[in-house]
Amino acid sequence: MEGRHLLLAAGMALASAGAVAVEGDPERARGHLSMCIGCHGIPGYRTAFPEVYPVPLLGGQHAAYIVKSLQAYRDGTRNHPSMRAIAESLTDQQMADLAVYYANQQGGQ
Repeated sequence: MEGRHLLLAAGMALASAGAVAVEGDPERARGHLSMCIGCHGIPGYRTAFPEVYPVPLLGGQHAAYIVKSLQAYRDGTRNHPSMRAIAESLTDQQMADLAVYYANQQGGQ
């Protein structure tokens, strides 16, 4: 049983070796909020491009989820023209900063 745990731990370490965590700073995010708040800061906002759908509020969302979502828009795994353009303009550090900022907000702000 102990060998099994060791094998599992080694596998997890190898799987995460390529991922470099960037620590976000909510204060640095303030310079980039204008890209987000126009859609994600309006309760009940619905976008009309490329189709009509409700835009989620980001406040209180998990930082890791926000970063992964932005990375997916940047690499094309998630598809939305506006989000892809915004994500492509962000560095990994800026993504982390925005993610921590929104994760610390209450009630979807």
